[in-house]
Formats: sequence, C-alpha cells, structure tokens
Amino acid sequence: MGYPPSGQDPYGQQPNQDPYGQPQYGQQPQYGQPQQPSYQDPYAQPQQPAYQDPYAQPQQPAYQDPYAQQPPVSGSPYPTSGGAYPGPTSGGAYPGGGYGAPAQPQNTLGLVGMILGIAAIPLLCCFSIGLPLGIAAVVVSYLALNKVKQGLATNRSQAMAGLICGAVAVVLWVVFLILSLALNFSTGYSGL
Repeated sequence: MGYPPSGQDPYGQQPNQDPYGQPQYGQQPQYGQPQQPSYQDPYAQPQQPAYQDPYAQPQQPAYQDPYAQQPPVSGSPYPTSGGAYPGPTSGGAYPGGGYGAPAQPQNTLGLVGMILGIAAIPLLCCFSIGLPLGIAAVVVSYLALNKVKQGLATNRSQAMAGLICGAVAVVLWVVFLILSLALNFSTGYSGL
C-alpha cells in the first residue's frame, strides 16, 4: 500500500478543512458532500445577558379594554358592529338607556308627601281641606318610605317629615271635630 498523493490527508480529508466538514475561512463549501451538524453540548448552560438591572420593572402588556370591539368570530349569529342590535352603551330602543347609565333616584313621592303634610296643618281651618291633604300626605309619604327601603329613593327625611305632618293634621282634625261637637252639645242643650 502506498501513501496517498501529496496534498491529501490519509483519511480522505482535503487540506485546510476541519475534521467536521466545515470549510475554513476563504473556502467554498462543497455541495456534493453532506455537511455534518456542529456539535452542541446538551449540558451547557444557556447564555445570559451580560448585565440585568435587578431593579428594573417587568414589562407589562398594554391595557386592553374588555368592552372594545372584537374581530368577528366566524359562525357567530350576532353582528359585531353596525347591526340591528344596540350596543351596551348605545341606548338603543330600550327605555332607560344602556347598561352604563346610573339610575336616577325616585325622590318625587317624598317631596310631594312633605309638601302635602306641611300644607295640611294650616289648611285645617279652611273648610276642612286639611283632612284630605293630611290623609294624602300620610299615604304618599308611606309609599316614599317603601321606595327608600328598596334603595330606589334617597330622601328618607322628606318622607318622614311628610308622614309626621300628615298624621298631625289628621289628629288635629279629629280633636277639632270632638271639641266642636262637645261645645255644640253643651251650649245647644239647655235642659228640660
């Protein structure tokens, strides 16, 4: 057996080529021969950046509005925009607006009850107008207190004032009736 010709490696490698098949600087790779992958150590630690700031805040994802228009889902039976269905804040055809509108307190009954109760007391002298006003004040104020208990109204003090003034007007009317009847009997009946 003879030696290989000069310039060749006895193991079949070309000169100026590393044993793993990678061409060295300045040489073109040979495409006829399969390239072997470079060796990677499976136990090697991943390389970390040279410096990490220990006080740096982690990056937060940008805020996304959960109520923002989402892209349409294929097969969805509901339109996502421009359809016939009103959105959650569009107001639409429903009374009271959308979901986002806060409910206004229903304080009208308490106010009316207080006005009727206050007006009933001085109007007792005028042809007994005070009695129906006092009864109306008690009824309306009672309904207003029920709305306050349900959380639909916020004027409990006005409803209580109407209830108290209406009740006082009714009681005063009854007292005046009894006194007037007692005085008429005592003065009208002179004896036998």
